[in-house]
Formats: sequence, C-alpha cells, structure tokens
Amino acid sequence: MAPRKTKNPGRTTRYYRKNPEAYKKKLANDTKENRSPKDKKYRRELAMKRRKAGLMGKGGKDMCHKKGGKVVPCSSKQNRADGARKKARLARRRKKR
Repeated sequence: MAPRKTKNPGRTTRYYRKNPEAYKKKLANDTKENRSPKDKKYRRELAMKRRKAGLMGKGGKDMCHKKGGKVVPCSSKQNRADGARKKARLARRRKKR
C-alpha cells in the first residue's frame, strides 16, 4: 500500500505535484543516486537503528542525525527539512567569503 499523501505538503512536494515531468526526471535521478554503495550503507545503518528502536515496519517516524552523532526519531518532513537547511547555511557561508 502506498503512503498517504500529507495534508500539509512542503514547497517541494507542491511543486512536484504540479509538474509531473519534473517529478519523473527527479525519480530517475534519485534512482541513480540511491544505487551507490555509500547510500546503501547509510540506509542499512539507519534501518538497524529503526529496528532497534522498534519503529521498523510500523510506518511513522524516521531516524534523524543530530549534532554529536546522536540518532533520534523525528518526523520525515522535519528530517528532510534539516538537510535543506544545512545546504542553505553552507551556501550562505560560501557567499560571504
């Protein structure tokens, strides 16, 4: 069964729902990236942590990496937003230099 669509989608989700061609391109790119050994290892590690936390196979929360290497449960929307926030922060730093 496919996951339910969120009632409060983020900006990127709204964009891809309105632009199916761009979404197809994104899926092709993601598929290529997710095949890398580095990404597979990363997913394996998070899956082990989800299993240990009792979240595996039940849907719900993701495991988020926090400062200091700690991994804690959090919503998938928040988890993905953290990555975008990091990228934006790095871009601002580069711009100042």
